[in-house]
Amino acid sequence: MTRRTLAVVSAGLGRPSSTRLLADQLAAATRDELDRRGAAVELHPIELREHAHDVVNHLLTGFPSPALREVLDAVAGADGLIAVTPIFNASYNGLFKSFFDVVDSDALAGRPVLIGATGGTARHSLALEHAVRPMFAYLRALVVPTAVFAAPEDWAGEGADAALRARIRRAAGELADQVDRRPAAIGPADPFALTTSFEDLLAGRDPA
Repeated sequence: MTRRTLAVVSAGLGRPSSTRLLADQLAAATRDELDRRGAAVELHPIELREHAHDVVNHLLTGFPSPALREVLDAVAGADGLIAVTPIFNASYNGLFKSFFDVVDSDALAGRPVLIGATGGTARHSLALEHAVRPMFAYLRALVVPTAVFAAPEDWAGEGADAALRARIRRAAGELADQVDRRPAAIGPADPFALTTSFEDLLAGRDPA
């Protein structure tokens, strides 16, 4: 059975968080779709509010804490990424942007990504296309066609929940398609790993 990993990043600031709720639903739908294709899926939920201070410190110092390093490695080593942000002032929030500012510039190249957002009004939905998608395009990620936005009215009201679930299933299917057709991701290289044996080092042999 093929093993796949999905990093699920949510940038909600409150608890409970509709942003985290949407991220969890997107992750569950993608996991179920990959499961039907014979893949064993491991989810790595990442709630950025828990790492906010470490993100700021990394921006200031250039060095991640051990906890943030683990999160960055989980994103870099995942087969696919689900990224969900609340929309503030017609764009992603500062925590979301700051986190992806400290992700290595090559970490998401060619990586399948599903983007989602939440906001207080449906008018914010265009922020997914004019702000969030271009950011991941700059990082050379492969963003699936369907982006999922959820406004308050999408969580309740006659037929609203069914419409949101339909968008979630469509987006999850697109992400599963992209993940399924790629070889399993290889995690980030260990910068301290030995690339030459001790025997070669002692003999003065150059492995190149």
